[in-house]
Amino acid sequence: MNTEAAATEPADTEHADISAIERVVAAVERAQRAKDADAFLALFHPEALWTTAHGKVLIGLEAIAEFTRAVLPAATWDGNVTYEPVHIQFLRPDVAAVKVRQVYHSAAGDSEGAPLYVMTRQGDGRWLLHACQNTGVLAD
Repeated sequence: MNTEAAATEPADTEHADISAIERVVAAVERAQRAKDADAFLALFHPEALWTTAHGKVLIGLEAIAEFTRAVLPAATWDGNVTYEPVHIQFLRPDVAAVKVRQVYHSAAGDSEGAPLYVMTRQGDGRWLLHACQNTGVLAD
């Protein structure tokens, strides 16, 4: 067994997982900007749990879909939104806690959110949103 190759293998796997997770966060941003409910919902595990920025708890993809289809297409804002994963912590090789910096940029000024996404890697290698809290950040 080549011990040098074995020593670098976990880092390579973790790097690939980090890149995949970053792509999911970028897909959340694209879906939100486009107000595309279906693209957003495709990122969720069927048994997901989502808590909105206003504290509404949605359990399961059906409840998340009902809420998203009612709210996202009708959302109004005069700027755009960005999402940046600022910390990724692997709880297990197939479970990651992802802290996101969410910024709404508008003519009136920026406002922030601080979502936490618990993501799970599926058997096919896809990372999905599994338990998420979308938290607003109060201005000082």
